[in-house]
Amino acid sequence: MARAVRVSDFLGLTRSTVGVLFMVILVGMGERMAERFLPIYLLALGGGALSIGLLNGMDNLLSALYSFPGGYLSDRFGTKRALLIFNMVAMCGYLVVIIFPAWQAVLLGAVFFISWSAISLPATMSLIAKVLPLHKRTMGVSMHSLVRRFPMALGPILGGACIGLWGEKDGVRAAFVVALLLSFVAIVLQQKLIEDEPPKQPGDECSYVPEKNPLKLYHLMAPNLRRLLVADILVRYCEQIPYAFVVVWCMKTISSPVSALQFGILTSIEMATAVLVYVPVAYLADKTTKKPFVVMTFVFFTLFPLTLLFCRSFNWLVLAFILRGFKEFGEPTRKALIMDLAPENCKAGMFGLYYLLRDVFVSVAAFGGAFLWLISPTTNFLVAFSFGVAGTLGFAFWGSDFPEVEFQDKSFNIGSD
Repeated sequence: MARAVRVSDFLGLTRSTVGVLFMVILVGMGERMAERFLPIYLLALGGGALSIGLLNGMDNLLSALYSFPGGYLSDRFGTKRALLIFNMVAMCGYLVVIIFPAWQAVLLGAVFFISWSAISLPATMSLIAKVLPLHKRTMGVSMHSLVRRFPMALGPILGGACIGLWGEKDGVRAAFVVALLLSFVAIVLQQKLIEDEPPKQPGDECSYVPEKNPLKLYHLMAPNLRRLLVADILVRYCEQIPYAFVVVWCMKTISSPVSALQFGILTSIEMATAVLVYVPVAYLADKTTKKPFVVMTFVFFTLFPLTLLFCRSFNWLVLAFILRGFKEFGEPTRKALIMDLAPENCKAGMFGLYYLLRDVFVSVAAFGGAFLWLISPTTNFLVAFSFGVAGTLGFAFWGSDFPEVEFQDKSFNIGSD
């Protein structure tokens, strides 16, 4: 028992965080069974490259638009009730795709099921920040990120198997049926495990009356966080320009295309690589400076599209997806820094604002990726690489670590002005 307590403490596990992790596994498993194959599904339903670009652009733009309301609703109603609402909205999107086998229905359903990841993330990060001490936040975020990778690893394999059994159309729809059922189970578990939050007091900054105006909340954003945001936007251009077309490159474009099951295996290799680095990196990031971990993450983001350009068979793609897995090297550290710098009682709102600003800009890259792909896949990958270089070098030279003590002082003073 004592050993279990020590392990739980080391990993930053509480009853509420365990409830969130169960939710992440169940909802994520169903979602990832279908999401990775949506570009192939769109093509099978008669949609073209522009429909794929539109879906990817919607993903980023809607994620941006949902992030701030997600943070506001979490601050306003509490994490438990907010997550219930978010899951039910996503289930509506799954139903649309299941009932209507048309590429237009995929775009309509995406308006709803995209909401879960985008709108629930601020609530989840806020809960982690509330229930864990400052020196455990990177570990808490890392556990969340690590657990998310299990469905990301297994989901595409199961989704690929569904496509192998029932074809590209019926296989993807079957995956959405599974997603609907798992989301229902997740709702039951999260409502039982996540603890109710204590009543909010009128004296709490941003918690009693959460800030609705993102412009006012932006003034609370620390300068170092703003510099990270700019670098992050450039690096996400590198990720999102080719993102939706990676599966098309692997399954339709290269000289030795892979099968749906093989692509699922590649995704599992990527996620397994990410899982292996999460805990040791989180431990070191909580003990040492954080900038090197973020820089290394940006480096791996940048190298992936350039590496992918030269991979023309399954064996070489394995190496590329291992590299892609290493891009998660410092992602939990970056998220923990956002929460560290946010005012203590409006962390979800600040996290949502960060993602609102980032993803609005990045949605342009997602839409533009389709046009670059129509020019040539090489153009798509090289333009993505150039944005990654700019963001990585920018943060390496002008980014800085965020001293925790300094941040705590600023957060305290905000509430006392």
